[in-house]
Amino acid sequence: MTSNVVTVENLVKTYPRITAVDSISFKIDEGEIFGFLGPNGAGKTTTIRMLLTLIKPTSGKITVFGVDALTDPAKVRQISGYVPQDLSVDGDLTGYENLLMYSKLYGVPRDGREKRIRSVLENMGLQDRSGDLVNTYSGGMMRRLELAQSLVNRPKVLFLDEPSIGLDPNARSIIWDFVKNLRNEFGTTIFITTHDMNEADALCDRIAFIDKGRLVAIGKPSQLKSTVGGDLLMISSKTPGCGAKLKGLGYQVISNSPEGNFEMLVSNGERVIPRLLEDLKANGMIVESVALKKPTLDDVFQKYTGTKIAEEGETSVEVRRTRRTLRKLRR
Repeated sequence: MTSNVVTVENLVKTYPRITAVDSISFKIDEGEIFGFLGPNGAGKTTTIRMLLTLIKPTSGKITVFGVDALTDPAKVRQISGYVPQDLSVDGDLTGYENLLMYSKLYGVPRDGREKRIRSVLENMGLQDRSGDLVNTYSGGMMRRLELAQSLVNRPKVLFLDEPSIGLDPNARSIIWDFVKNLRNEFGTTIFITTHDMNEADALCDRIAFIDKGRLVAIGKPSQLKSTVGGDLLMISSKTPGCGAKLKGLGYQVISNSPEGNFEMLVSNGERVIPRLLEDLKANGMIVESVALKKPTLDDVFQKYTGTKIAEEGETSVEVRRTRRTLRKLRR
């Protein structure tokens, strides 16, 4: 990573009676996968649409690879790729025809158009189905075609708005692999919005938490999770005095119950457990079970906002329904 290729300064977007984006600032490095993580309605899509010059900010500054997005929006669009939440493929066209249409819209030269289309089809693993109507595709294949569409102009930066929304776990995993491959093999700079904690953790080099239009924390996933306070160990023991013994041995017991269940905060729980069991055994304590819970990004979000991120909202359900309906219409 050599430089900041996307810079956002004091970005604001207001509508009557609501501030959708509230004075946010951040930078994205070249070749980085940078994520916006937050619940539905937090301001993620509004931000991505301002970066793509699809809507104008109320105030603030955006530069993409040195281009001022406010004074030269056409150039920003030419060097950017975009996959929106909503369905963006035409089910009555083949995969190849969808890409041909996009290549023309992006002004890909005629003499290089065929090679470009075949290349992105191969990269997305769709070459064998390129002649089939898109409404015969699975939801995951449609999403891969949408990724292919966004790549026909060879963008310097790729914007993905909820890239795996509405997909089943297997299709989601496939999309994640394709996204990581784009960065690892081609050095593509990628901006992702998501409300999926696992997606953010699996894909992003850095994450910005956004809630009610404001950024509340930015950092690497591991750094953010370390702010929660450590790993949580849950111990069950019927031996009287176990909780007191744990405290006496220097462990940080944060809760206990009359039934003999204890919770402790530790660093590097996997390494602490063997030593903990030896300490308890040496002191005559019998342990019935030990469970380890690693901090999650949802724990981090809750720390900074006091709320949790919903796993799946109405938008995700609606996208899945739309993709299924498109396929059913041709049966």
